[in-house]
Amino acid sequence: MLDAFVASARRSHGIVLATGPTGSGKTTTLYGALQLRDVRTEKVITVEDPVEYRLSGVTQVPVNARAGMTFASGLRSLLRQDPDVIMVGEMRDTETARIAIQAAMTGHLVLSTVHTNDAPSAVMRLIDLGVEPYLVAATLQGVLAQRLVRRVCVHCAEEHTPDPAFRSLSPAFDPDARLRTGRGCALCMQTGFRGRVGLFEWMPVDDAMRSRIVAAPDLVRIRALATEAGMKTMRDDGRAKVLDGITTAREVLRAIQS
Repeated sequence: MLDAFVASARRSHGIVLATGPTGSGKTTTLYGALQLRDVRTEKVITVEDPVEYRLSGVTQVPVNARAGMTFASGLRSLLRQDPDVIMVGEMRDTETARIAIQAAMTGHLVLSTVHTNDAPSAVMRLIDLGVEPYLVAATLQGVLAQRLVRRVCVHCAEEHTPDPAFRSLSPAFDPDARLRTGRGCALCMQTGFRGRVGLFEWMPVDDAMRSRIVAAPDLVRIRALATEAGMKTMRDDGRAKVLDGITTAREVLRAIQS
């Protein structure tokens, strides 16, 4: 997933989206994508509400609704500055989405976020915002859905056998699997967790997906196409991280079911 996301973030044009609820790390992920660009040879501009991190070599513009500086107006103005890469903090209205799509059509790479529960739903979200399906198909390169879960504290981690939460997460579980949980110590303030890690779901948009979006956009079919193409869901990623002892099944279920 990382290799595929990096490849999309290094493209010269198109749209790459990060999706998830507030506080799931979407902006941090997009900042990471901006760090892949060579700001010495490329013009990278962001429109954000607010600017969360200062990035060297990147022009960052905060939204100011009172002064008339919205995502849409800021994006429209910044396109006159001939940027190579644009990051839009969020596509929350029709005007912003349409301007971003037009920017991607005219040779810019656009990074942005939307609020959906999973990656396939982002396609329907763009259409709900009033973007024509053929424009979505022509510009969308991929969608990364994510959540954050707590890491098992490495200082007090201990093995345990599969519990009901793991059986719910992984119906075809190995009864002999050795999982890890935190006992609780001074370093993790007796919580058993220290730090966080992401659960990710990357959906590339291939030719079959583009044809489906243009012909008859349907969430169930889009999700099925993505799965057939090998998309690893957040549940799959969470299950792998539980088996690797990075987090717990309860944490994964809490994040993906919410």
